[in-house]
Amino acid sequence: MMNYRRFLNAISEARQPSPLRVLAEVIDRSPPTTISMANGNPNSTLFPFEEASIKMRDGSSIKIDANDMSKALQYSPTPGLTDLKKLLMTMQKELHRPPTLTSTDENQTDLTITTGSQQALCTACEMLLARGDNVLVGSPLYPGAEVMMRPLGVNFLEVKTDGDGLCVDSLKQSLSKWTPDDIESSPDAPKVLYVVPNGDNPTGGGLPLHRKQDIYQLAQQYNLIILEDDPYYFLQFNKPKVPSFLSMDVDGRVLRFDSFSKVLSAGLRIGFVTGPQALLKRINYHLMASVLHASGISQMFVYKLLETWGMQMFLEHTQSVADFYEARRDVMLAAADKYLKGLAEWSVPRGGMFIWFKLLGVDDTYELITEKAIQKEVLFVPGISFCPDRSKPSSHIRACYSLATDEQMDEGIKRLASLIVEAQKETK
Repeated sequence: MMNYRRFLNAISEARQPSPLRVLAEVIDRSPPTTISMANGNPNSTLFPFEEASIKMRDGSSIKIDANDMSKALQYSPTPGLTDLKKLLMTMQKELHRPPTLTSTDENQTDLTITTGSQQALCTACEMLLARGDNVLVGSPLYPGAEVMMRPLGVNFLEVKTDGDGLCVDSLKQSLSKWTPDDIESSPDAPKVLYVVPNGDNPTGGGLPLHRKQDIYQLAQQYNLIILEDDPYYFLQFNKPKVPSFLSMDVDGRVLRFDSFSKVLSAGLRIGFVTGPQALLKRINYHLMASVLHASGISQMFVYKLLETWGMQMFLEHTQSVADFYEARRDVMLAAADKYLKGLAEWSVPRGGMFIWFKLLGVDDTYELITEKAIQKEVLFVPGISFCPDRSKPSSHIRACYSLATDEQMDEGIKRLASLIVEAQKETK
């Protein structure tokens, strides 16, 4: 059995449920004949919004009637609107089949809806990490994770990545200071592994199944919690999709973060975290003390869409989104083959929206990208933005293929090639 208290920091241990938030869940479960004079909700008949109709791109429409609108506008339970949470639990069961879904212990799978997966991840970090903790992270590292972890005072144990994602040998090397036998008694032993398994930002890498299995076994040996940050799950170019860490989590040591930002809407800000009940409870306590719950209107939008579409139509939609980005990737790869041979190196992205270029003969891309590229009217992100250790120079850049047209990508990569040639001349 997992000892979840080992992973909680002092702040999270001290959190208690808000009695008013608990009451909201009691009211939500109560039969309609219940007379409540307990809750402090405003009277929804005074809200100026009554109903809405959402026009879809295919010409159809989705109706939010007065009853659903009233639910969306009112306070709701912290874990999310009941109907949407049930639907998302069904989705996780069908897509990932968590081994602990039917457990009766603290490791039983639970789910909470959040304001995007970023909020869920940030809350989890504030629950698990304390000043001085060693945290295992891939290098390069998604900057959104870096900026939420660094102020907590943690130390980054960098694990190398390649086109297949996190490197198992590098992870073993990072753990080699400790042994599985003394992990519990070592105060500096890492307790958390952060990983983006699909369409890694910035590398586009994707973990194959055998690497995931090896990584999960190491997590078991060294008693690690895996933060599976997977906003690009539906943007995998692999067919079939590679099984998730959640799908192999027999212990209840995986917190999985999903998002609708890349496939439905970034602005709706709806994500969800799935994992062991013991940890989800602590995340909920944090939310009770901060945002209370994710936007009811956004949750209702997503619920009515998924209810109307059904799982099959939703998956067909996400596949069309993945096909779109795969085609965009191929356009940028064609431009790279055309202009960057001998000037840069890169791996073929397995998903997502990014290509990670290593510029040859350029030790540090910061000035090249933040000054000279801007002068040539082409924008990329310098590699140092993704380095856990910002003191080290980076010869890499990140290119995004989500928005630029075919012609713009061709011209943009052409301009990049000329910048590299100029930089190489300057260093000779």
